[in-house]
Amino acid sequence: MFTGIVTEVGNILAIDDKGDRHVTISCAMDPAKIAIGASIACSGVCLTVVDKGGIAGEGWFAVDVSGETVACTAPQQWTVGAALNLEPALKLGDELGGHIVTGHVDGVGEVFSIAPEGASLRFIIAAPQDLAPYLAPKGSITVNGVSLTVNEVTDQPDGSCHFALNIIPHTAHVTTIGTLAPGHKVNLEIDVLARYLKRMQSLATQA
Repeated sequence: MFTGIVTEVGNILAIDDKGDRHVTISCAMDPAKIAIGASIACSGVCLTVVDKGGIAGEGWFAVDVSGETVACTAPQQWTVGAALNLEPALKLGDELGGHIVTGHVDGVGEVFSIAPEGASLRFIIAAPQDLAPYLAPKGSITVNGVSLTVNEVTDQPDGSCHFALNIIPHTAHVTTIGTLAPGHKVNLEIDVLARYLKRMQSLATQA
């Protein structure tokens, strides 16, 4: 379980093809405090630590990424040098600063446009048809592992939607969101509460 509050940005140091992809990621976390088998969200993808090394401030950890995970997430993040938003799993007693995030990507969206709005940036993200019913103004969405609030939703004729986000300078600076450009693919995870509400609605309709 995660909150969507990114603690740092790491980079992919190496990728080895061992059937699955064995990915080594740099981090500032103290490797001595990372347990083998622990979960770390990497740009919104919950992955299991299988190896680690280095020292605090110059550490690294390794994860195995299945072909299914690669196929269901933004493709550009699985390249050497790619920057990843990192968040260790939530611990009992930690502050829930964002919203409840599972680290299971529901779909891939695309940055449609970016425009300045005051000191912030207004992002428009195109979401696929199957995720559109779960998005609502003032609801929560996770984009590349970052907990964000949806400002506006515009439904499209094909059943997909565009949703707007306000990215403040701090968020742009401490995550990879500030490096995105129109056309970039992004990992999306819908709010878990929206998932249950949609299920309840479908059951009520059948009754």
